[in-house]
Amino acid sequence: MKTRRNAVKKSGDSEKVMPSCSKPESKERRSEAILFNTIPPFPIVGIGASAGGLQALEQFFKHMPSGVGIAFIIVQHLDPERKWMMVELLQLGTSMPVIQITDQMKVLPDHIYLIPPNRDLSILRGVLHLLETANPRGLRLPIDFFFHSMADDLREYAIGVILSGMGSDGADGARAIHAKSGAVFVQSPDSAKFDGMPQSTIKMGGADVVGSAIELPSRIIEYVEHYTFPEGRRDSGIMDANLGDLENVMLLLREQTGHDFSLYKNTTLYRRVAQRAEIHKIERMADYVRYMRETPKEGELLLNELLINVTSFFRDHEVWEQLSNEIIPKLLDSTHQGDTLRAWTPGCSTGEEAYS
Repeated sequence: MKTRRNAVKKSGDSEKVMPSCSKPESKERRSEAILFNTIPPFPIVGIGASAGGLQALEQFFKHMPSGVGIAFIIVQHLDPERKWMMVELLQLGTSMPVIQITDQMKVLPDHIYLIPPNRDLSILRGVLHLLETANPRGLRLPIDFFFHSMADDLREYAIGVILSGMGSDGADGARAIHAKSGAVFVQSPDSAKFDGMPQSTIKMGGADVVGSAIELPSRIIEYVEHYTFPEGRRDSGIMDANLGDLENVMLLLREQTGHDFSLYKNTTLYRRVAQRAEIHKIERMADYVRYMRETPKEGELLLNELLINVTSFFRDHEVWEQLSNEIIPKLLDSTHQGDTLRAWTPGCSTGEEAYS
């Protein structure tokens, strides 16, 4: 993993903090718990599952080795009146500790955390917070709720996983993770006992990688070990690419999808292209250009990455306050009886901003 962080090395009952170094850490060092004051300096995997999820989770953790320096947080749809033994069942298939979450629990790497029934979950500075559900028997979307929280708190360190389940919970949250430069891994619908949640996430363009619950662990490890997290991003060959290579990507994108992104900000384009390239373990922009030519489907996936919807009703509240308190009153004061006042607003993909 390319993050720079301090590892904790245990010796008997004492702990010693080892200094940071630029060399990749060993699995043993990565597995040690570390303290943090802001966001965790390690990736956190949020796993959403519902109907058929136990089988998928057992397969997932059976093939996820311990000591990789990642934390796992499971959010499931659980009946509050039913006795669950998820902790015990999952513990049978992994050497990592499986813990039911309590309020204000700090997240540590190489641990598996499980949401309790009848609670919503959020994360702030790497600490888990439980909230009472507003409508326990009504429509609840706990996976979306937690994924949005992950996206805001962890940004590039957030990894979403969608496993078997009915409905569409998790699809909107997956888009939020994408919007903050995280990554999303989805169980292939044909391998899921219930394909509703995986299908919804894929259809909304929220999937970076699709594979069976057996395949996803190795894909996540490859991604984490290859991805250049923020502290080391200056070393990324993709980010240092010349403008000509980026223009070649845009030309291929226009050829493969019909969409022209040549007027987008280069920083935005570089960031999204780097996200796609690093998922495929590609270190140079020129190599990504070659990969796009050899893999036409990559154009559609990159297009979805560039078209991520991050809008909402009354987005940017400070702007709306200024509009209502200063700008509109001045416009109205400058008009006379019978005058026409026209306002124009640019639209967006789903209309929230325009309708606001």
